Amino acid sequence: MDVIDASIVTVALPTIRNQFAASLADSQWIIGAYAITLAGFLMLMGRAGDVYGQKRVFVWGVVIFTVASFLGGLAPSLLFLIFSRAVQGIGAAMTTVTAFALFIGLFPEGKQRNRALGALVAIISGGFAAGAVAGGVLTVTLGWRSVMYVNVPIGIATALLFQRLLPSAPGWAKGQRLDVPGALTVTAGIILLVYGLTNAAAVGFGSELTAIPLVLSAVILAAFVAIESRSKAPLVPLSFLRRGSILVSNTLALALTSMVGGIAFILTIYLQEILGYSALYAGLGTLPGALIFFLVGGWGASRVIGRLGARKTLLISSALVTAGVLMLLPISPQGSYFGILPGMSVWALGASIGFPAVNIAAVSGTKRGEEGLASGVVNTSFRIGFPLGLAVFLTVAGAFDPLGAVGATGAAATAGVVVGFQYALAAAALLGVLAFALASRIHDVKQHWEVHGDSAASQ
Repeated sequence: MDVIDASIVTVALPTIRNQFAASLADSQWIIGAYAITLAGFLMLMGRAGDVYGQKRVFVWGVVIFTVASFLGGLAPSLLFLIFSRAVQGIGAAMTTVTAFALFIGLFPEGKQRNRALGALVAIISGGFAAGAVAGGVLTVTLGWRSVMYVNVPIGIATALLFQRLLPSAPGWAKGQRLDVPGALTVTAGIILLVYGLTNAAAVGFGSELTAIPLVLSAVILAAFVAIESRSKAPLVPLSFLRRGSILVSNTLALALTSMVGGIAFILTIYLQEILGYSALYAGLGTLPGALIFFLVGGWGASRVIGRLGARKTLLISSALVTAGVLMLLPISPQGSYFGILPGMSVWALGASIGFPAVNIAAVSGTKRGEEGLASGVVNTSFRIGFPLGLAVFLTVAGAFDPLGAVGATGAAATAGVVVGFQYALAAAALLGVLAFALASRIHDVKQHWEVHGDSAASQ
């Protein structure tokens, strides 16, 4: 549900714009409001799950998400819809982070956790593909409001089944208090960061709408670090970030998702605005990549990680992602879907083995009572990566569009947009080189997983 709503509304966005006679900039907040609250509340909800119980936070998250989806379907105005999407994002933060934390707690490090996280990646990939396709089908057949209503029966079933099937358990950190100053500062700082990056995607980094939120975010997050260094029960202990490869792994997660989020958006615009594909066919065009994520990421990645370890897997992943992006560089206004399919497939193959590997590396060494903390940190890295990539690559594309500043129209304007996209792809390839360098610094913890996984299983 969380991932479907990140893609299903994107496909329906043009129809929603027409319904409310909204500008492109205003309508982008239907996506932006969801992304901002989802990213902003992950750290808080992750730690809340450790303190109050992951199951309790998850079920309440499903309820909030479902109610907000229903209200979004009833939305009488664009503002009401954006508000509903923001509340949806809070519910999604609660469920995303606690689901991942439950996986960490239920499956010990090693083969069991690798396979479990692989299955989780497969479901996430299937959700993204389902959202892209379902968004087109539902919008065309039943209208855009059905895109919101479809969550309601799924949410009700999920809450009931989860309440029944998963044993209740108190939070492992039940004796601790929640670090309120840390929670307020990190949530506000991340919300401002994602808000600023979302603005940057539309108006560039030079605008006050971008600069002011980003500066405030930097100040508030610096205050968060100061608070955590002095707190007796910190929301995010700084010692946790220094443990093993956690900091490097989260930085790598940020880089990989920046590439995936930015390039996926550019390819969607290229298919619809440049090649003239409908929303439905553009959604169907994502299926090959989604199938690679579903099959390779879901079941092949755990075998690769088990055989090669995290470091080698991530080196291969970043190399494949970079190669796939380089294969996309020759895009043109006269191109075709089959011209970008090879590069898109190689890029998806690299990302499909990279995401499970970086997740595993980022939670390696997590102790009892830290499941929500580890989940909150890595999920925040992933969620910030998408708007960061979108902002950076669209800024690059706009800056290097040779005709954008002179108001060209028709074929000339289309050609200029594609040139800008090519520069954005080149920037993504450079980011892939940085990801490769980061992957080389990951501690190869393959033997650590195997030893702890076997001992945990025997216990």
